[in-house]
Amino acid sequence: MKPAIHSTIDYQNISTFKGLNSLRFIAAFLVLMHHSESIKKKSGLESFDWLGLFRNGGNAVTFFFVLSGFLITYLLLKENKKTGHVSIKNFYLKRVLRIWPLYFLLVLTGTVIIPIVFSVAHINYQMPYTLGETWYYFVFFLPGLVTLFFGHHLLEPLWSIGVEEVFYLIWAPLFKFCRKSILTLLISVIIIKLILRILCLHYIQNELFNYIVSTFQFEAMAIGGLGAYFIYTKGNLITQLKIFTIPSQLLIIFTLLTFLVFHSNIDFMLWNAIFKTPILSSIILDILFLYLIICVSVIDHSIINIESKTLSYLGEISYGIYMYHVLIIFTTLQLLKNQLLQLSSPWSHIAFYAIVSALTILTAALSKRIFEDYFLKMKTKLIR
Repeated sequence: MKPAIHSTIDYQNISTFKGLNSLRFIAAFLVLMHHSESIKKKSGLESFDWLGLFRNGGNAVTFFFVLSGFLITYLLLKENKKTGHVSIKNFYLKRVLRIWPLYFLLVLTGTVIIPIVFSVAHINYQMPYTLGETWYYFVFFLPGLVTLFFGHHLLEPLWSIGVEEVFYLIWAPLFKFCRKSILTLLISVIIIKLILRILCLHYIQNELFNYIVSTFQFEAMAIGGLGAYFIYTKGNLITQLKIFTIPSQLLIIFTLLTFLVFHSNIDFMLWNAIFKTPILSSIILDILFLYLIICVSVIDHSIINIESKTLSYLGEISYGIYMYHVLIIFTTLQLLKNQLLQLSSPWSHIAFYAIVSALTILTAALSKRIFEDYFLKMKTKLIR
């Protein structure tokens, strides 16, 4: 019997999780693809929205929630071990300086600048809301309610930023208060959220309540947090489990990839039981995303190696990719719709994605360098 091979990773002192920036970019691009096809369809262009691969916007955002829970919980565990406490002030400052500038820039753009530009340029698009009707939803990080009350709009992706901000607001104080029983806290969040979802499914028919419960996916963040907790406290044991052997990785990763490409196109009993059962399927997907995160970032013998300078850089600007992509898709179709209609398939699709991808990445890169980095550099001055 061969002795277990223990990893040389110090699981309580990981400074950078390899491959996660690459996963960030892939998830952001899946959102871009989702919105591209839905907006193309509404604009009268040929669309691939029938294929599951192009309908992963919600799944990609769920991945972001699991990833956020994983990283934030790990950082808090690490800080608590190193300093003996958790600085809520520093936690909030880091989140504010990273998220707020671009978030509020997009709010200003979408509620003030774009309506003015549309009016001046005589663009035939009716904004579904006014600033006076919605400013408080954006300011208090509830942009999802704008979609609920006013319908689809150009700032729709901001809903997930609002969810994460509310999570950050309550997670650091909860963690500090319960830092001696983090495992209990994480499990409690999952159980409470599952109870609320069962109530929504079977008993409570209030639209607003149901929307809030389904939108604030704190269970996904708590599942990510569970992964961080076990990696931090029992990393060497966790990574040696049979579930992380090569055959297990091949089976589980293949299943996840099949889901991402064909989830809305497969229909048979076992598949539906796993991936189309209310509540249960969302938990299974959260766990699969956590498995992917652990495989990519801390498993030495992982079958997935996506660490590269290019993907890592694209991951660094993925926040901008996520935030700007709908505006760029809409602008591209406003300016080039007729030209795209004149092209035959697949050239129309190739040209569209080449233009939208290049403009989105360029905009995100410039935003990061010129605008966002200014605030990120302030962290070294403000956080001691």
